[in-house]
Amino acid sequence: MTCVVPEQYELLRETVRDLAEAKIAPAAADVDANSRFPAEALDALTGAGLHAAHIPEAHGGEGADALATVIIIEEVARVCASSSLIPAVNKLGTVPLLLAGSEELKRKYLPAVARGEALFSYALSEASAGSDAAGIRTRAVRDGDRWVLNGTKMWISNAGVSQYYTVMAVTDPAKGARGISAFVVEKTDPGVSFGESEKKLGIKGSPPEASSSPTPASPPTGSSVPTARVLARRSPPWTTPGSPSRPRLSASPRAPWTTRSTTSSSGSNSAARSPTSRACSSCSPT
Repeated sequence: MTCVVPEQYELLRETVRDLAEAKIAPAAADVDANSRFPAEALDALTGAGLHAAHIPEAHGGEGADALATVIIIEEVARVCASSSLIPAVNKLGTVPLLLAGSEELKRKYLPAVARGEALFSYALSEASAGSDAAGIRTRAVRDGDRWVLNGTKMWISNAGVSQYYTVMAVTDPAKGARGISAFVVEKTDPGVSFGESEKKLGIKGSPPEASSSPTPASPPTGSSVPTARVLARRSPPWTTPGSPSRPRLSASPRAPWTTRSTTSSSGSNSAARSPTSRACSSCSPT
């Protein structure tokens, strides 16, 4: 198979590469040597709207599709692996909210992430349930209008610097893996704490110096969250009788990043241009 990537993606790649080489690469060695959060990368990515480009425009984001997001992550990782976790983990943490969160929750959390005022992490792994996600032991018990979560999460990228977390917890042990629910937990929620640091072989800049740990234990530890912060599972509309057929997936209908001018290291702008293709329709077998 061969695939001709639409022009807007190549323009995006050039833009991110220029930005990464000018603003992120110079601090990469220091970030790794001192196991510190790459604040320079966060500032640069936020300034260019690339820190959480996947967030829909309706919530203040750029509305970038999966391919665009991957290109951003790839180009940042090319100069600093730790910095690439800023856009990567922002997406990982917010996708459950985008898929199953109420409109109220989306309006509450997504705009702040889109503006660069908050980061969003994903808390699934545990000491005894890393690759075996179905074996998590963190529990969530309903108590009136709140859920009380008890457990310890491990290896959560950007733990301590992120303000928000998607946390997986068992709500119905009898259902096994199907009895696991997702919750939005805030860093400032009662009971949330962060543990000791661990030595790592790489990606040492995630999370920050402020948390005292490159990969600390993260929430929850007896945390309590309102019932509104549980992410409900919903069936896709096309699974109900009489509903429209399942939608086709395609590339982004437009490229919102092409409306933004980003200054490169040479001082030139990656000019905003109208995309020449609205979808990758050029794919054909060879």
